[in-house]
Amino acid sequence: MPAAPLAEPGIRTSLSELIDMRHRVREIQLFSRPGQRSPLVGLHLSKLRGRGVDFDQVRVYQAGDDVRNIDWRVTARTQEPHTKLFHEERERPIFIMVEQSQRLFFSSGLTFKSVLAAQAAALFGWAALGHNDRIGGLVFGDNEHYEVKPRRSKQSLLQLLNRLAKVNQSLHPEAVPQADSLSLALRRAREVLRPGSLAIVICDERALSEGIEQHLSMLSRHCDVLLMPVSDPLDHALPAAGLLRFGQRGAQLELDTLDSNLRQAYRQQAEARIERWELLAQKLRVVLMPLSTQSEMVEQLREYLNAQRPGHRK
Repeated sequence: MPAAPLAEPGIRTSLSELIDMRHRVREIQLFSRPGQRSPLVGLHLSKLRGRGVDFDQVRVYQAGDDVRNIDWRVTARTQEPHTKLFHEERERPIFIMVEQSQRLFFSSGLTFKSVLAAQAAALFGWAALGHNDRIGGLVFGDNEHYEVKPRRSKQSLLQLLNRLAKVNQSLHPEAVPQADSLSLALRRAREVLRPGSLAIVICDERALSEGIEQHLSMLSRHCDVLLMPVSDPLDHALPAAGLLRFGQRGAQLELDTLDSNLRQAYRQQAEARIERWELLAQKLRVVLMPLSTQSEMVEQLREYLNAQRPGHRK
């Protein structure tokens, strides 16, 4: 059996790189902490609160808190609204579904889309573990699905990252894509996730279809969902670079990128795809955080979260 390709920065990732992502968690507040609320707090609604759960602590009421959890005794004593926090708020199951398929093995930017997706999965995994949540997930690709059930365990996360790195290193441009790999992943998530879980879906931006929308709609009925479609600048616009030739598994395609009508049609198709993601997120009332290979991943997340903070002005 040939040895797996070595990690090539930006092209392939490695387990050590994904483990090192734990150091970057401190650069960005993805989840709320006592006294601090992340703009992503909306990912965890009140589905699990106040139903036989363990009381954790009381803190000053903040915008967005469930008014049903106000501690009226502390509020009366301090003359300032306080709310109760419960243990489940920091111990929810988080399930990361991350695509590692042939269609992600591409980039015209800083990193391959497959590497960007792996980095995002690792960052959220380490953030969830540090937040005392149960972490699990599913790596899905052209012909492989690997599942780790959510557990509050570093070993569970390492199992997921190890498989993620192995699948990433096995990617090659001649792989035969499996059209329904995301559908299978979403169907499995609906089977294993209990109400109140957080499902993070990291996939190619081009993966959205009517069937995928239906799966996401059903998943969002009992789980919080974070959508992270991954794209490359070439997914959105063609450069005016003359005749471009593409080849894959013996097939050839030629595009005359000097044709302005072709470039406009290509751009309009991409804009429609982006709008479809946005409309879906609005309809399902879930969080949409697109990622692009054009810039560094943590910086993209930081810009998004800053834009969601109260009082932010663009």
